[in-house]
Amino acid sequence: MQNRLPEIIEPLNLADKRGELHGQLPLNSLIRLNEKLVNNEGVVEVNLYFGREGRTPYIEGNLETTLFLVCQKCLQGVEFKVNNAVKLGIATKFEYVERLPSDYEPLLVEEETFLLSKLVEDELLLSLPDYPKHDYDCMVEGVAKEVVSAFDEIAPEKPNPFSVLAHLKKSTGES
Repeated sequence: MQNRLPEIIEPLNLADKRGELHGQLPLNSLIRLNEKLVNNEGVVEVNLYFGREGRTPYIEGNLETTLFLVCQKCLQGVEFKVNNAVKLGIATKFEYVERLPSDYEPLLVEEETFLLSKLVEDELLLSLPDYPKHDYDCMVEGVAKEVVSAFDEIAPEKPNPFSVLAHLKKSTGES
């Protein structure tokens, strides 16, 4: 079993040979993903199997890593574990995407070679939550609490505009 991953792959050739790729890819090599991370240290465990189902070339396997994202409540780091199943049907032309079995996600490969890091990065980006946040109420702790209390001190207390309605309700109820 090879633990070193190639930089460039030939997906169709690997599918014909029923190839396998096992190894680690550093997170800091995934440029688009790094924009979403607080810390880009670590690796992605890559296990991919290539083959054909009838005439359809495919890639199956999984990607496993731990990402440190920005919590959208407190803006601190939050750990996000990824164990992403990969099931891609390879299409060489856009017209062939419609012919893929429904249980495969399409991977459009217009050239013979493909960057493995692009494939891994795309799959990881798709697995990210829209709004990463801690499992606990992090707004009570740290900076967010200080910001809320500082705002409360600065904001003047305004009269309730609906207090007039409460007065009207009382006066009409007594009649």
